[in-house]
Amino acid sequence: MDRPDLPLNGLRVFETAYRQGSFTRAAIELRITQAAVSHQVARLEDRLGVGLFVRASGGLVPTDEARALYPVLEHGFDAMARTLDRITGHRDIETLKIGVVTTFAVGWLLPRLPEFRQTHPMVDLRISTNNNRVEILREGLDMAIRYGAGSWTGLESDLLVEAPLAPLCAPSIADYLTDPKHLGREVLLRSYRSDEWPRWFAEVGSFCPPLTGPIFDSSLAMADIAREGGGVALLPVGMFTRQIADGRLVQPFSTVLSAGSYFLTWPADRPLTPAMKDFRRWLRAVSSESASRATD
Repeated sequence: MDRPDLPLNGLRVFETAYRQGSFTRAAIELRITQAAVSHQVARLEDRLGVGLFVRASGGLVPTDEARALYPVLEHGFDAMARTLDRITGHRDIETLKIGVVTTFAVGWLLPRLPEFRQTHPMVDLRISTNNNRVEILREGLDMAIRYGAGSWTGLESDLLVEAPLAPLCAPSIADYLTDPKHLGREVLLRSYRSDEWPRWFAEVGSFCPPLTGPIFDSSLAMADIAREGGGVALLPVGMFTRQIADGRLVQPFSTVLSAGSYFLTWPADRPLTPAMKDFRRWLRAVSSESASRATD
């Protein structure tokens, strides 16, 4: 196959700018000036005869041509990096970058990771946590574990762990909660998903009291406040089994709300690397085993 004189510098700068969504952030990653990034992208656009970005107040908006070009470059650069690693002595070691919602990381994944690292020593697994708002490509990730209903535009997903919600609180508060109606006199800690408490009260056939408690973007933060007696939190029970087992948190009512689950996600148009396949296979096996034990 004949290859044209590839503008490698421009392609690399474009790939970084697309992933970062900003010329400024691309310049920081590449250790060049913002003007140099803009110049390289402009030269590439001239070379291709098409625009690649529309500059908007919220950042860069890629054109259809850019969306077609990016996954090809990403896959090619990743393949080159893996080959260079092997040539320079890092033979067969593959870096895998995973974004994980913090609640799942702390409550489920991190205690199990030693097993993965022991059985897959040639995968350099790098975990970064988030509050369930993550963009895989822009943040330079390979995959992400997130909470939701399992449908995200442009992403493939595997169900890992179902995460029903239930009220959790300190033992001192649980002693006074013998009926869901008693929750009306407590501070109800809320997530940014405003429908969760009303839906839980509907499950128990009770009226939802006015919700005036603080709003959190982290279940871990809600759990900390609840554990100290600062209110009652609606939390994914399976992520707090250790705190429940040692009595720091109490589930006063058995009714749970099925509001979402944890999923492994990755870009639909991106081929899975060997490390991605290994991690996916391991997660599916471990989550299946965990689900089986929970139903025994």
